[in-house]
Amino acid sequence: MELYSYFRSSAAFRVRIALALKGLPHDYRAVHLVRNEQADPTYAAVATHRLVPSLVDGGQVLSQSLAIIEYLDETYPQPRLLPADALGRARVRALALDIACEIHPLNNLRVLRYLVKELGASEDAKNAWYRHWVEAGLESVERRLTADGATGLYCHGDTPGLADCVLVPQIFNAQRFDCRLDHVPTVMRVFDACMALPAFQAAQPSACPDAEN
Repeated sequence: MELYSYFRSSAAFRVRIALALKGLPHDYRAVHLVRNEQADPTYAAVATHRLVPSLVDGGQVLSQSLAIIEYLDETYPQPRLLPADALGRARVRALALDIACEIHPLNNLRVLRYLVKELGASEDAKNAWYRHWVEAGLESVERRLTADGATGLYCHGDTPGLADCVLVPQIFNAQRFDCRLDHVPTVMRVFDACMALPAFQAAQPSACPDAEN
């Protein structure tokens, strides 16, 4: 397998965690988003969507982090990242989508660049935008976690899964942008439990071959 990734991409970080949890060896292919390498014809020939992550497995190119993780769970089923029961899978997917659909699209690199370059937002205004949507979105995740007895050591029960793969990268980004996090204690408890695991440590941005300060 080959993973096309950028060390700061939270979407790619999700897939790195899933690969690490499953112990799946892969070649790391760096695509530097800030340098716009995703638009390079060489990468475009691999990934028509020109985003990261892309996973190549058996000659097939997969895109979109959640779709990739579900593919990995179906193709390499142990350890499971989605629960065995339909209700549990729906809950885990909802938690993941709370972040992947409600928080991340408002704060990815393309949006932040547009705010600054096209709409003339100042650095302070851009950061205020970022913090507002992250803090509000994580508060929603906090309510979901605290309201449901299915929450355990991790987002769902006592084994890490898909929702944790999505949660942890969002917290890394929140910390990088100095977002307030004291209002989401359950979220942070789950984050700390995840980061105690070698798989999450191995997948973090500072451990990537293309990591920068």
